[in-house]
Amino acid sequence: MQIREAIIANAQGIHCRPSALIVKEFMGYSGRIRISNASGTCDVSSVMQLLSLEMHQGSKVKIEVMGENEVAVADRLVELFQTHFDFPPL
Repeated sequence: MQIREAIIANAQGIHCRPSALIVKEFMGYSGRIRISNASGTCDVSSVMQLLSLEMHQGSKVKIEVMGENEVAVADRLVELFQTHFDFPPL
């Protein structure tokens, strides 16, 4: 199992579009991915679940990955949560 922490970097937090990108990227992952913060815990199978965590800029999330390529998956999740998203892309 890999455990990481990330600080939300996006100015608008993890809203619908970043959540959709995260869910899409890990759709079909055969392992287990859990995201948690002070608001609760969820997996990355649903945009609504991610939104329920109310991840605002500067807030901390804990990422737990268990399964294939867990180091790479955990690292990628940290990268996504710490991305400054720009919609639409420039």
